[in-house]
Amino acid sequence: MVTKEELFKAVSTVNDPEVGFNLVEMGLIYDAMCDENYNAKIIMTLSTKACPLHQMIVQWVEEAVMRECEQVQNIEVEVVWEPAWNITMATDEVKQKLSGN
Repeated sequence: MVTKEELFKAVSTVNDPEVGFNLVEMGLIYDAMCDENYNAKIIMTLSTKACPLHQMIVQWVEEAVMRECEQVQNIEVEVVWEPAWNITMATDEVKQKLSGN
């Protein structure tokens, strides 16, 4: 089985093109799991429902997991809107850089 940590590491190779931080640092990845048949699932959100790159970002996440976790046979990315993303979900480094401090 692929661990949650391995999946998060794979997704961390995907950067948010608007701000340049990876999706994990941004706090956009809520959960990740993989079953015994190597079916992986990523539960994530986007910073806004109106994100023009919604489909591309989902595709990048799928590609990153398949590339970085070679055992994964199938990947499902579920985009959820609850809880709504906010800056407090990001790492301290991201919060600091985005707030200009």
